[in-house]
Amino acid sequence: MKPLYLIAASALALTAAACGPKTPPARAALDCPLKQGDLMRTSAAPDGKACFYTTPEGAEVTLQLIPVAADGVDTTLANIETTLLANREAPAAEAVAAETSGAAAGESVASAAKAEAEARNDATGVEIRADAGGRVTVDGKVKIEGKDADAVNVELKGGKTVVTESADGKTRVTLPGIRIVADDANDTADVRVGPLRINAGEDGATIRIRRDVRLRGEAFNPEKRGVRATFIYTGGDLPDGYSYVGYEAGGPKRGPIAVAVVKSKSEQHDADDIASDIRRLVRKNGGV
Repeated sequence: MKPLYLIAASALALTAAACGPKTPPARAALDCPLKQGDLMRTSAAPDGKACFYTTPEGAEVTLQLIPVAADGVDTTLANIETTLLANREAPAAEAVAAETSGAAAGESVASAAKAEAEARNDATGVEIRADAGGRVTVDGKVKIEGKDADAVNVELKGGKTVVTESADGKTRVTLPGIRIVADDANDTADVRVGPLRINAGEDGATIRIRRDVRLRGEAFNPEKRGVRATFIYTGGDLPDGYSYVGYEAGGPKRGPIAVAVVKSKSEQHDADDIASDIRRLVRKNGGV
């Protein structure tokens, strides 16, 4: 019977090896459908490394297959971000006047940023109330044990959430997985929740999300060999009348990665409308 055990053990070993994670082949060309939701393809590069889409609202989407830099995927993403934010310009006097009158696109961007900051402030209040046993409420003022305060510090000490009045006028929430700094004096907010980071101010907002993920077909692989990243910038200093720019990226960390660069002169809600369509394109081509 011993030979039978050896044969069975060998068979199991071979099966395990066959089921182990294999490095998927690098994508050589993009799969660019003629239509993806609200995205309509307008052209494609002959080498299959880029294709171009537009939306009914005028957003421009460029899907590209990009090799990863020698020093890693994060450097590659940082370079894309730098390119997107290049050539920003200080608002001219006429632009400021137009924004005041409501005619400039910058006004809608500032409004979106302000709404973002207000929403984050509301979220901060809920977090404080939940963790501080109902002692803190945010309603224009913050109440600590019945005392009004303009700003608070919320942190974990000795396993308990401690709420104290802030000495510098900034509200800070530092809890496991959450970090929020809100400054009413200059109307800014820096929010970090897991992989999400938001910097919001009077002139605009920057949103970044970066996560390690498993590649398609590697659901049981303990190693996350892929990456997904999102970047959005809104601001009145973008050139050529753009309201927002950004990218959605995904793919193996070794590359190449699929990157959809988005630019639009329409209002911010357009980004929300096409976000799911862009994600589908990137995930399909990035293999994540």
